[in-house]
Amino acid sequence: MDLDAFYAEEFDQHAAVLAATRGACGRDFATLVKASVASIRAGGKLMFFGNGGSAADAQHLATELAVRYVKDRAPIAAIALTTDSSALTAIGNDMGFPQLFARQVRAIGRKGDVAIGISTSGTSANVIEGLKAAKAMGIVATGWTGQSGGAMNEVCDPLIRVPSTVTARIQEMHILLGQMLCGALERELGLV
Repeated sequence: MDLDAFYAEEFDQHAAVLAATRGACGRDFATLVKASVASIRAGGKLMFFGNGGSAADAQHLATELAVRYVKDRAPIAAIALTTDSSALTAIGNDMGFPQLFARQVRAIGRKGDVAIGISTSGTSANVIEGLKAAKAMGIVATGWTGQSGGAMNEVCDPLIRVPSTVTARIQEMHILLGQMLCGALERELGLV
C-alpha cells in the first residue's frame, strides 16, 4: 500500500465532498436553524437520534447544546435519544428495534419540538419510525443523510442530503453541519 497516495486521496475526497456540501445544503441548513430557534424560543427542545456513528454524533451535538459550544452560556434544550441503555434495551426487547426512537419521541416529544434523525443511508427503519412519530405529533421532523435521501425524503422537511455515497465522507459532513448548527443557535439566540 502506498500510504502517501492513500493519505492524499482521503484528503482529496473530503475536499470534494466539502465543496459539494457547501453548494448543496445551505438552504436546508438555514431552514433547520430557523426551525430550531423557533422551537427553543417557544420552550421546545431538539431531539437527536441515529445508529452507530450517527448515534455518537447525536450524543455529541446534544451535549454541545445542553452544556456549551463556544463559551459558557445558558443551556439550550437538547437530548440524544441514543443514550439511555435501559430504555433502548427495553424498547428493543419488548417492542422491536424499529420502535427504538419512535417510542421515546412519543414519551418526551411535544408539538413544536424539533426531531433530527441522522442516517447516512436514509433507510434506517428505527430512524424513519422516529421521524414518522414526530411528524404525527406536530414535531418538526428533520434529518441528515447521504446523497439519495432514502425513505427520509418522504418524512423530513428540511432534509440535509450530503452529496456523497461514501459513509465516511457523509459522516464528516454531518458532524461539521452539526457543529455549525450549535454555533448558529448560540448566535441566533443571543447567547454568545
